[in-house]
Order: sequence, then structure tokens, then C-alpha cells
Amino acid sequence: MSVTVSTFLSMKQKGEKISMITAYDYTTARLVDEAGIDSILVGDSLGNVMLGLGDTVSVTMEDMIHHGAAVARGAKNALVVIDMPFMSYQASVYDAVVNAGRLMKEGRGNAVKLEGGAEVADRIRAIVAAQIPVCAHIGLTPQGINALGGFKVQGKTADSARKLLEDAHAVEEAGAFAVVLEAIPAELAARVSAELTIPTIGIGAGAGCDGQVLVNQDMLGTFTDFTPKFVRRFAEVGDVMKGAYAEYDRCVKDGTFPAPEHCYAAPAGVLENL
Repeated sequence: MSVTVSTFLSMKQKGEKISMITAYDYTTARLVDEAGIDSILVGDSLGNVMLGLGDTVSVTMEDMIHHGAAVARGAKNALVVIDMPFMSYQASVYDAVVNAGRLMKEGRGNAVKLEGGAEVADRIRAIVAAQIPVCAHIGLTPQGINALGGFKVQGKTADSARKLLEDAHAVEEAGAFAVVLEAIPAELAARVSAELTIPTIGIGAGAGCDGQVLVNQDMLGTFTDFTPKFVRRFAEVGDVMKGAYAEYDRCVKDGTFPAPEHCYAAPAGVLENL
């Protein structure tokens, strides 16, 4: 059965953990879906791992729609959540609703995700009022990397921890169906998870969250530009791919590929009559 936002709430109430992973294309989405992952995040992390941009700030609505639609075609059961890119919702409530609608209509998502706490509660409220499910994202917010001064753990002081708790309650009150907690102390994430009725999805936030999300290329070892502390590599797919590419290169150059079994034969007499 297809996973929905109601499934998320039910899983939290039953104490069942939620699995989420990023994907950005049809082929990967099909594999993730067939593996039984609950949710696919079409993250603006595609700026890093797909486009080589170095950050998420430069990712556009067109990028998110393009990749979101590809993922949606491959996901039959997983809940597809599409990131709202930088400046698609910050300027106004109107922009937020219109762009969220585009991600649903053109990107074929099941929900959208946006970064921020109390300061974007009015955007969340308006998008939800338009019948679009919203996943919030607090803690380390990559779109605000320039304001944060780098990829730094958040909630490490009493004031910032208090602010994060307030933000968590604010996005829940605004109508978010879930909230991503990124790069915060595990103890703080566990407290947030206990206080909220909506699920928390952790990334670098410890095991006390209601679910976890990782970037696909990080957990497979195919993106090595940098590796956050919270990443666990579940397979070294990058090494397997490089080995296959090198073997292909060798076989092409020494003439062992293509072999006869990879070739088509002309019917008897065809070439003689040319």
C-alpha cells in the first residue's frame, strides 16, 4: 500500500520507525521503492550530488520539478516529498503557495518540504490551507548556510536549544505533518520527538527521532567530496562502479568487448547480394 502523511502519523503513534532516503531520478526511485523505504525525499541536495554546485542555494524550481517528476514516475508506494528551493518561499506567502503548488502539479510530489521554524509558520499554514502537505526542517538549514557561517551543529547553547524547541512547536501548530531535525544534539532531538505529536525525521540528530533520512549518494559511497560525521556508508557502491568502468575500458581497448554473443548476425546471403 502507498505510504501517505496519515501513515507517518500512524507509525509515530505505534512507535514504528520511519525510513526516508533521497533520490533524484527514475531508476534510483524504483530501486528505493522496491526496497520498501517509506519515503523518498527529492532534496535540494541534488545541487551538491547531482549538479556539482557545492551548495543548495543555486538550485532552482525548474531543477526540483524536473527531478521530482522523474522520481514520482518511479515511486509506486513511497511518499515523495520535494524540497522547496531557496527563495521559492522566503519572499512571501503568495510565492510559497504558488511554488508549492507547482511542485505538486508539475513535480508530481505527494508533499513539500521547506526550511525554517517560527519565521516560516505563516507559509506552512497557507500551504497546508491549500491542501498541500508540508514537512518542516529545523536545526541546520543548508539554504541558510551563509547566515549560519557554515555547516555547524545547532542547538548547542541553552538559548539556541530553547529556540529550536519553540520552532518545533511552531511548525507543528502551523500544520506540518512531520519535521526534519538536522545536525542537533541527540538529547535535544529526543526531547523534541517526545514533545511533538508529529513525527521527527533525523539526520545527524541521533536515534531518538521517529525516523531517519540520509542522502543516497552519501550512504552508498558514490559522493566523496565531503562526508558528514552522521553518515554511515551501507555499501561502497562507488568502488564497485569505478571497478566496472575500468573493466569496461580495458575490454573495449583489448577487443574482448563486444564478444560474438553481444553481436547481431546478418541473415545468410544478405551481404553477398549487396
